[in-house]
Amino acid sequence: MHIEQLRDFCIAKKGVTEHFPFDDVTLVFKVMNKMFLLTGLNNWEKGEQKMNVKCDPDKAIELRETYEGVNAGWHMNKRLWNTVTLNTSDVSDDLARELINHSYDMVVKGLTKKLQKELEEL
Repeated sequence: MHIEQLRDFCIAKKGVTEHFPFDDVTLVFKVMNKMFLLTGLNNWEKGEQKMNVKCDPDKAIELRETYEGVNAGWHMNKRLWNTVTLNTSDVSDDLARELINHSYDMVVKGLTKKLQKELEEL
């Protein structure tokens, strides 16, 4: 998966916007202004394609035990976030998309009813 493919997949989701809230190299995707994925563009340029995605705590543990390319979220709440290594690990593009979808869905479920309704109406 290339960075353009990652971006296109994320930005195509309903209610998603992209931001650089921390610095000019950390690309963050948000749904209804809530973060569901972030990635360091400088790492991609160095050949270290990684993304942080939100994850159900039980599923996060299972994924970390199953895949070498899934680890506790770097600089994140390690219970709820995973750092996923792409392209050079045992994480396939299909699994990466599944993890992005899971992160997006988790964040949407955590939105207020009002924001969920606004998202539905987009």
